[in-house]
Amino acid sequence: MSDLFIAAGGGGDPVGTAITAATVGRVLTGTPLGDAAIATYAWERLEVDPTSGPLGVVHFADLADPTGMPVIAPTTRPIPPAGSTLPALAADLPARLALLDPWQGLSALAEQIRRLADTGFDHVRIVDVGGDILAHGDEDTLCSPLVDALVLAACRLAGVPATVYVAGPGADGEIPQADVLDRLDGDALTPLVQDVAAVREALSWHPSEASALFAAAVDGVRGPIRTVNHLIPLTDASARIHSTTLDDALAHNTVAAHLLGVLPPTLEAAADLSAELTQIHELDRERVAAAEPSAPARAALPWTEPAAWEAIRHAAQGAPHVTLRFAALALGLTWRQIPSLRALLGAQGPVLAVA
Repeated sequence: MSDLFIAAGGGGDPVGTAITAATVGRVLTGTPLGDAAIATYAWERLEVDPTSGPLGVVHFADLADPTGMPVIAPTTRPIPPAGSTLPALAADLPARLALLDPWQGLSALAEQIRRLADTGFDHVRIVDVGGDILAHGDEDTLCSPLVDALVLAACRLAGVPATVYVAGPGADGEIPQADVLDRLDGDALTPLVQDVAAVREALSWHPSEASALFAAAVDGVRGPIRTVNHLIPLTDASARIHSTTLDDALAHNTVAAHLLGVLPPTLEAAADLSAELTQIHELDRERVAAAEPSAPARAALPWTEPAAWEAIRHAAQGAPHVTLRFAALALGLTWRQIPSLRALLGAQGPVLAVA
């Protein structure tokens, strides 16, 4: 038997979840990362996927489906105009990637998780990078409470044995680290550099910031990191993985508790309920943003190395480190040009040292 990990936040959380899976395997279960599976939403930033909301099964071509589990393979492709980093992650991560489709509501999502667990997994390990899975709903900096809440509620409804892990507390900038730590009283695991090794290829190009900060903390980076929307301090606590029970996580997550009370039949209904509680409607927000014109992508890097460094340092406003996504946007580049930017700057790690 092996473990089913769920990357609760979608986006780049499969990368941080893979680090967590490697750590759990090394410390607790003896299960290698290659024997684990990571279930995830395909809900990514509009710069990756210009369509609003998450992608479901109908939005992909060539999904594998062994024993009823929709697996994202390197050959899987999002159907245009949709976009996704998941097929490329499937090529770079040792663990299998399974797709969670939340469009048919909470009960359908719970059934997906139950079916996944029944394909040979004896325990579900829910992973959130940053800690907004413990959101009360009234935090000033909260941005995306819905998907984490749906996973918690679905796992409870599915009746699967589950543990919740917060990797890199505060790394997503949604809840301050001190507040996240105050809501955790379980054991903590400390990843090693070797646990990050399996995701370094993915980190070299993926625009995830939270997972990059978590990996950087494991690598020993400390101090403030400039991301696109935040200045996030990395501390010793940023390099740890804290566990808690499903019951405790549900006790904190107001949206999840209300989802269980209502059992919304669609993702739209779940988003409406979440908005009533938090004043954040994630689907409406993306619809508005998706309708706005985007800047045309540059075909090539129009920068020399010294000029690029100067522009990035100016944009960093004194921060000693920045994310590669921040650096790319500061130069007017897209996330797809991160590998070229790394090559130009000779950058190797999860974040970029600028001071």
